[in-house]
Amino acid sequence: MSFRPSEASGEILSRAASSPSAPIVLISDTSFRYAHDDAGTGPDNPPTASTPTGTVPIMSESAVPSELALSHVNLTILPSETVMLCGQSGCGKTTVTRLINGLIPNFFHGSLTGSQTICGLGGDIETADDANNANMTAPVPIEALVPLVGSVFQNPKTQYFNADTTSELAFPCENIGMEPAAIRARVDDIAQRFNIGHLLDRSVFKLSGGEKQRLAVAAATMLHPRIIVMDEPTSNLDATAMRDLHDMVAALKRDGVTVVIAEHRLAWCADLIDRYVRCDGGTIAGEYTAAEFSALPPQQLESWGLRALDLTPYRAELRAKTGATGVAPADVPQSSATPSVELADATPSAKSLDASIAASASPVIDSASRHSSTLGTQQRPSIGNNAPIITTRNLVVGYRHAFRRDVADLALRGGEIVGLMGRNGAGKSTLVRTLCGLQKPLAGHVLLHGKPAKPAALTRAGFLVMQDVNYQLFADSAREELLLGLGDANDAIRQPIDLSSTTTSPATPRLHPATLGEQADRVLESLDLLPFAERHPMSLSGGQKQRLAIASAIMCGKELIVLDEPTSGLDRAHMMQVGALLRRLADEGRAVLVVTHDEELAALWCDRIIDLDGNGPTTNKENS
Repeated sequence: MSFRPSEASGEILSRAASSPSAPIVLISDTSFRYAHDDAGTGPDNPPTASTPTGTVPIMSESAVPSELALSHVNLTILPSETVMLCGQSGCGKTTVTRLINGLIPNFFHGSLTGSQTICGLGGDIETADDANNANMTAPVPIEALVPLVGSVFQNPKTQYFNADTTSELAFPCENIGMEPAAIRARVDDIAQRFNIGHLLDRSVFKLSGGEKQRLAVAAATMLHPRIIVMDEPTSNLDATAMRDLHDMVAALKRDGVTVVIAEHRLAWCADLIDRYVRCDGGTIAGEYTAAEFSALPPQQLESWGLRALDLTPYRAELRAKTGATGVAPADVPQSSATPSVELADATPSAKSLDASIAASASPVIDSASRHSSTLGTQQRPSIGNNAPIITTRNLVVGYRHAFRRDVADLALRGGEIVGLMGRNGAGKSTLVRTLCGLQKPLAGHVLLHGKPAKPAALTRAGFLVMQDVNYQLFADSAREELLLGLGDANDAIRQPIDLSSTTTSPATPRLHPATLGEQADRVLESLDLLPFAERHPMSLSGGQKQRLAIASAIMCGKELIVLDEPTSGLDRAHMMQVGALLRRLADEGRAVLVVTHDEELAALWCDRIIDLDGNGPTTNKENS
């Protein structure tokens, strides 16, 4: 489909450029409720998911049809401002970005009232949703907004239209009918502007996560838009990729482009933000200058469910947990470890989690906030003398003729949470797939309880929660997903966790199906998923799917639990919730390995860190 501007839209564009001093975004008394069949669909969530029984509309935590996604919102953004939209999941920040880039009401239908003016275009609007969307008339044609507002989504792969990078950059210009020579010049200019010349003429499928996001940003700027909207752009990026994205935003800011970022991670661009807009419950709960926001105490941000603005103390803790050789203070009794930094919401003890996991609607967050202490001083049992569940010997992982990494010997013990960190492409996912028996090693051995184990044995002992959980959701409801494989003959080898237990050894009783169902409901409740127990897993939002996969890991009761980026795209509240449940898994006697770029999660909840970039147990040897 081609968005070639019509004569009418050309007049609109001229009007948009004629008043550069006016607010570039003016949203007044705006309320919006998603239509039932559109809630949660979009660039990062396809409109429907195929299932054995047909298609299921995908819902979003921020788009419950019976509730207003936005309620009487007023927001003004000036030209050249860089604005951060922040708030907990479901607060409405993504919906605000969709108003700005025109996805509401051009793509997302529903009930919209109020006034929205973007780049001088728009005005009062009142639409009502119906089955045929007959009353949904956008005040500004989408082709008029395309050259004015560029969009960057959480998953860059969802906005690619071409198989190679150069064609992807050229695509927006081709769509508006630019001459080939002008397109080539524009591609070269953008590549030089953002220092991505080395990415040209490459397959988009062979880019790292950070490179994919840089390409998406560059493509969004090809039409020289006045506004760039970014929705959770760093959720899957490592520290190096976030620095690259920071530099791209800085270049946009220097060029006078208005940048609007909806984000959970606040630290990566704190020096670039002019104003923070805090969303809560579909409303604008507060607006702050950069100075005002940075002056807020960390405890205030935490009470709002926001991530840290300054990661310095977390990074100090990570250095202590990694150490020069990858041996962390957590390998000795916690009571004797010397804390390197004082953090507000340090890891709660296992006992303090019992009541909250069983009874609270947001089970761990309240408990965590009530148990502030110095990180590293909790009185937890020593794990240094625990017999390893998984060890490696002269292990080499990778793919023949493509990627190879030699991994120094490591040990994963029951009762500990180990963070596996490193840049995108360092081999983290390859290593954990090998440890779980999903991929054969190129050389060396993975040992299970001290004995060399074949992949089949490792698969029986371990559970991997994938980064893309869509690959491992199979049942017709969330409750059935947790029970899948746990009934009848499998009861003897897969034991669910008893969340009411305070023991430090794995639960072992054989449970009847009725008991398993009750256990599943308790696990769902502990992750705020019980209201969705009968929902099809593919109808859940991305964050809900992720928590459902973690719930499956809790139910399976295996000895090794591996999670690949479990907090990707999660706010602080859900990050703390996931961390506390990881603690529960470890305190039940399991070894927990977490692949993560999330420095807050790793500092607050991991007992030690393996750094695949050279500070942990790896020779850092790669061969092509």
